[in-house]
Amino acid sequence: MNTRNLAVTAVALAALASGAALAQDKKEMNKGAVEKCYGVSLAGKNDCKAGPGTSCAGTSKVDYQANAWKHVPKGTCTAMKTPKGMGTLTEMKG
Repeated sequence: MNTRNLAVTAVALAALASGAALAQDKKEMNKGAVEKCYGVSLAGKNDCKAGPGTSCAGTSKVDYQANAWKHVPKGTCTAMKTPKGMGTLTEMKG
């Protein structure tokens, strides 16, 4: 019975280790697959930075705030159309 328990435990640990390795590989692969896009997030839905006096994620005050950014798939930012214009890779004024 002990040999069987050891075998089951070994298989379970191997599966866990394999899953963790795959998750890490996916994370590394996606690391460079996004870019910061300013002016495209909805109020309170920005990923970070929303101008002076704000702390970070979720602090934008209005939709499409010019100085708040959101992570988007690389290469898509400047093609994103909003009611206030296109997304931009650099912070906008106003």
